[in-house]
Formats: sequence, structure tokens, C-alpha cells
Amino acid sequence: MKPEAISGEEFLSWRRRLLRQGGRPVDFDWLLGIGGGLEWNQFQNLYILPASIIFLEKSLEDLEDLWRIHLEKNIPLQYLIGRCPWRDFEIEVDNSVLIPRQETELLIDFALEKFESYSSGCWVDLGTGSGALAVALSRSLPGWSGHAVDCSEEALKVACRNLKKLAPTVNYQVHLGNWWEPLEPLWGLINLVLVNPPYIPIDLINGLDPVVKDHEPLLALDGGIDGLSPCREIIKGAMLALAPDGWLMMEHHHDQSLFVLELMREIGLKEVSCKFDLEGVKRFALGMHP
Repeated sequence: MKPEAISGEEFLSWRRRLLRQGGRPVDFDWLLGIGGGLEWNQFQNLYILPASIIFLEKSLEDLEDLWRIHLEKNIPLQYLIGRCPWRDFEIEVDNSVLIPRQETELLIDFALEKFESYSSGCWVDLGTGSGALAVALSRSLPGWSGHAVDCSEEALKVACRNLKKLAPTVNYQVHLGNWWEPLEPLWGLINLVLVNPPYIPIDLINGLDPVVKDHEPLLALDGGIDGLSPCREIIKGAMLALAPDGWLMMEHHHDQSLFVLELMREIGLKEVSCKFDLEGVKRFALGMHP
């Protein structure tokens, strides 16, 4: 498709008109960047040089249609475009997978703090969804073998496409099943496990933003009555699955830190600690097999 040329003045007038219809400017500008190919510095320069010409990857009409659908139906823009930027790549997403959040990127940083100097090992991404964590691990630890697990066949299809596109030369396998179950042949051999499980208490899901509750998969949100059911199951199996000195690194709800850390200690994990998210909230729990 030939890029659409438009003057900065016309573009800024169009943007103001669209934003008067509703929605958040930050979301609209995200659409312009990912859907229209307009880089942030180009956009800012238009306020200084409004007579300049920009080129968009989609027409104004197409972008306007996407924005209208987003406003009218609360469909996430990531699903409408089919892509989401995450860490240093863009990942394919659809409504069978949770949209990867920025704070989940920190799990990769925590993992690399422990293992970046290791030339080999075995990592696992439990509940891989789109495969975002699996892709990042594959790219960051290329000498390792990897395993991505999900109980959703549709999610695994998305993860496979992302892995094949973004980490094509890495040694990995995908597994359909529930948490540790399909990995039984690897129990006792796993050096690193990252997991962002469902952790929203079921009674809180109806209070979530319609963009989330009406479109993102319930399977990836519902953590049971107290939000901890998947966490309990994952932690319970960690001592069997992890190799000695292997690490479990888990994301959880903003108010679950004390409970998750205690669960890790109860099963015998050592060096148990919490980590903070981008807003300073205790969002992650780490523990090591002794």
C-alpha cells in the first residue's frame, strides 16, 4: 500500500476532530504510531513545522474507522491492529491471548540478572499466551533450550507464529496442557521458570475496564475466588520441576505479595523475595530451589 501524504496542519486538525469524539489522547497517538507508522518525534515536529508533509502507512479514513470501532465497541486497539510493541519487538496478538503489559517486561530483566552469563540451560514460560516472554527469553538466552506451555490451543497457535517469526533459530518447544503437567519429562531439569498467571479475583473481573473484561480472554484473567488458585498450583509443583538452584519468577496481583511469598516459603523455596513494578508496587515474587 502506498503511504498517504498529508500536511502537518491538516493532520493536526484531523487529530483534534477525532479526539473530540472521545477516548484518551495517549491511546489515539498509540494508534497513529503502530497503525499509521507515525513516529513520536515526527508528530512533535508538526507543532513546530505544521506546513511539513508526513506519510502515513494507513489512510486517515482507515485510522478513523479503527478509532471509531475502538470507541463504540471498547475493542482494544492492539486487537484491531493485530500487533503490540513489547520490549524490543512487536508481537502478534488477537483475542485468544492477553495483551502483554509493559510491567511484565521486568520478569525478563530479573531473569537476566541471574542468568545472562550462563551459556546454556532450560527455561520455561508457563501460560505463554502470545509468547511474549518466550520470545524475549529466546532472544536473550540463545544457547538455552526453551519450553512454552499453555492450556489454550488457540493461544499456542499465536505463540508459535511469534516464536517462528521473532526467534526462528532458537531451540524451543511448545506444549499444550495445564501448567507443569505437559513438562513431566523435564521435571528436575528446569533452571528458570517465568509465569504471569491469571490472578484477578473472580468477583473483581466485572469491575475491570470494558476494554479488558469484554475482550481479553477470561482464561487469562480469572484467578479464582481469591485470585491465587493458579499461583497455588504453580508454586506447589515448583519443587518437583525446578533443578537445584533453579528459579521461579512470578507476577501477581498488586495486593498478593505477602500471600505468594509465604506460599513459596512453605514449599521450601529459598532466597524468596519480592520485586517492584514500574509504579513501585510489589508485583513479582522470586524463589529458588535449594
